[in-house]
Amino acid sequence: MSDRKPAVNLLIRIVICAAVLLVGIVGMKVLTSFKKPPAESRKTEPALRVTVTTVQPMDFAVSITGYGDVRTVEFAPLSAEVAGRIEAVHRRLHVGATIARGEALIRIDPANYEAALRQAQASADQLRQRIRRLREQSLIDARRLKTLQRSVELARGEFERRRRLYERDKVGSRSAVDTAEQSYNTARDRADQVAENVKLYPLQIAETEGALRAAEAALSLAQKNLKRCVVRAPFNGRIKKKSVEPGQYVTPGKPLVTLANDALLEIQVPLNSRDARRFLRFESRPSDDPGAWFNRLQPVDCRIRWTEDPGEHVWRGRLDRVVRFDDKTRTLVVAVRISGRDARGSLPRGLPLVEGMFCSVEIPGRVLPGVFSLPRWAVTFQNTVYVAEKGRLKTVPVKVARIQGDRAYVSDGLSPGQQVITTRLINPLENSLLQVVAEKAGGEAS
Repeated sequence: MSDRKPAVNLLIRIVICAAVLLVGIVGMKVLTSFKKPPAESRKTEPALRVTVTTVQPMDFAVSITGYGDVRTVEFAPLSAEVAGRIEAVHRRLHVGATIARGEALIRIDPANYEAALRQAQASADQLRQRIRRLREQSLIDARRLKTLQRSVELARGEFERRRRLYERDKVGSRSAVDTAEQSYNTARDRADQVAENVKLYPLQIAETEGALRAAEAALSLAQKNLKRCVVRAPFNGRIKKKSVEPGQYVTPGKPLVTLANDALLEIQVPLNSRDARRFLRFESRPSDDPGAWFNRLQPVDCRIRWTEDPGEHVWRGRLDRVVRFDDKTRTLVVAVRISGRDARGSLPRGLPLVEGMFCSVEIPGRVLPGVFSLPRWAVTFQNTVYVAEKGRLKTVPVKVARIQGDRAYVSDGLSPGQQVITTRLINPLENSLLQVVAEKAGGEAS
């Protein structure tokens, strides 16, 4: 009995394993019968998603940008024209203060110059009086001369009469003749002396008039020196420098105050010489002009921006002239001038344009005709662009006439109506399939 039990257990295990195996096989068959065969896969080409712009030719006015410092055009270093001690200075004589034209900035002690003026005035008055006396004396002596000349004639007649009577008729005496001759000689000597004086009066008057002119010049100089004791502002200006204090002794020629005129400002702007050659507007020179300097610049309006706040602070200037050609930097330096009215600006809270500001200057240049405007990144560093043609990518070489800001202006290589890809692509495959997701016309940035 015990021998049969293990055999039965083994048989049961074999039956169970066979049943499990049978169920597994049947299940696999059933599952296999429900599964469909996979569909055959199709190979598809991936498409690049791009944005394009449809380009059209346009005329573009070039703008040349340069940078420079604002400077005042007119400034005057004022110095004393006479020596002396500073008696007083203007109450607002401080750097940065504004002074009106004609106001007294510095006053030098005038005592010495007032005395010199009185002395010069007295000398001139004395000479004028002397000239009056000489002219009056000349008239008196001219009348005396006529009287003396008549006396000479009478004395000569008396002498001749006495001499004839004595020599011919033996009437009278030799002493009477000699006395008559002496009277005649005395009268003639007096007449000659007065005649000589009358003849010399014009020369004496002329010499005295010359001395008077010298005295009047000295008087004028004394008057001017007295006026020069006060240093006045020659124009409405701003105190730029100051090196004077009350009580200080000054000498002529030493700068005391520098006054700047902010009514006219200037920015000297260095420009790339190639940009200047291609785009600056020059007026034609007369054919008979022998000069070798640049033609006259067209005085176009320029836009000036303060680099510290370019969005808010904008002013208007005027292109004035070519200043110089810098052989070291190969730049052409031009001057842009700004009036005081334009420099004040119109912003209620904005700053005025003042000396010392570092600014950018946009100068309108020549017009590029028939160019295509593209975003700068649409043109590769190899001067090529990617265009969409029949849904495919194509690389086209172009000629860039100008890059300004974030725009590139193409003069050759494109045709009107072409679709230029503006999406940034890195080494795309030529003839790639494209999917246009956005399109703009007119060459605007996408």
